[in-house]
Amino acid sequence: MFEGVSVTFDVLAEPARRRILDLLLERPRLVGELTERLGLTQPGTSKHLKVLREAGLVRVRRDAQRRWYELCPEPLAEIDAWLAPYRRLWSDSFDALERHLDATSGNSEETS
Repeated sequence: MFEGVSVTFDVLAEPARRRILDLLLERPRLVGELTERLGLTQPGTSKHLKVLREAGLVRVRRDAQRRWYELCPEPLAEIDAWLAPYRRLWSDSFDALERHLDATSGNSEETS
């Protein structure tokens, strides 16, 4: 699992690839549409799509002459699972902060 997460993080380190995933989150898209939305060249967009495809983050669906790219959520679910323990830490910290603020708020009301 950790190897897959590491590869996914490496792939997602590139901002253009994250933007592609954001666009594919809305719906499947053609290369030309992605190129236009990203402001990249078609070869540049195709290169990023190849990296995303090899990492399992996107898949291609052929429709006659067209190639539709769509998001594959499985590698992102692996990252989500890896981050779960850290979310608990954040949640615990927020809970402690809330208790502190509640206690502080109670003290300031008493002194008023």
